Amino acid sequence: MKVTTVNVNGVRAAFRKGLGDWVDNDDSDLLCLQEVRATPQDTADLFGPAWDVRVWPCRVKGRAGVALGARRDSGWEIDSITEGLPPDFYTEIGGEPDVDSGRWLEGEIHGPDGATFTLVSAYLHSGELNTEKQEQKLAYLKRVGKRVDQLGARAVAGAGSNTPQEALICGDFNIVRTARDIKNWKPNHNKTSGVMDEEIAFLDAWMADTLSGRDGLPCVDVGRALAGDTDGPYTWWSWRGKAYDNNAGWRLDYHMATPGLAGKAQSAAVYRAPAYDARFTDHAPLTVAYNFAE
Repeated sequence: MKVTTVNVNGVRAAFRKGLGDWVDNDDSDLLCLQEVRATPQDTADLFGPAWDVRVWPCRVKGRAGVALGARRDSGWEIDSITEGLPPDFYTEIGGEPDVDSGRWLEGEIHGPDGATFTLVSAYLHSGELNTEKQEQKLAYLKRVGKRVDQLGARAVAGAGSNTPQEALICGDFNIVRTARDIKNWKPNHNKTSGVMDEEIAFLDAWMADTLSGRDGLPCVDVGRALAGDTDGPYTWWSWRGKAYDNNAGWRLDYHMATPGLAGKAQSAAVYRAPAYDARFTDHAPLTVAYNFAE
């Protein structure tokens, strides 16, 4: 089974730039999309009948929006979906703010031979230092952390049973973890949103760097575990200047899996368009192959 996550930076624009051709020639079974910025019907029309696509738009027009997609002939199906984090996470502020909508979509996935797991498409806030956007980002990270802990605890409770409760959270987290994840670490570290120690601490509390996981951490950074101790592989490059040509990128996109599912990961690949002007988004698709036969 192959799962691809990509921030499409507007799905209609991405299709105009070649996303449709890429999907047609790719063999992913499941997709997680972020920054869809389109209605469910418009998105379904773009992907066509070969795909079952579920979209949760943001209530703020022109922002965010996440989607899950299953190729209909893949043997993998999206069953029930849940939009957003649990409502009780927002009780103290009277409900989910509009800026948090269209950022977390959970789907129950069913596959061959009774395989099941929870798949999440997640788009975490980008933030901006010394503004309300950064405050929104940090508040959302705290709530996401609660859900990650819940999914991790559920996986532990189901380990070894006939109905394991594993989870895979994919998406654009808008945070790097170490100097290996960004070409220009020094000029950005603790000076730019996404490279702040306060933000990085959340990811380090969620993810281990080995496929077997680590005691006390609910999930695994599958991309890092498979890549090892190397720079990148980066998944985002600015449109400006020569960032893409010089590979001055950031690793912002993740496969974050509970250890039982992470252990099934076989390989990871980042698709890099052959040229700057051949990209359909400023992010690159990140694909991981998982072997459910083992």
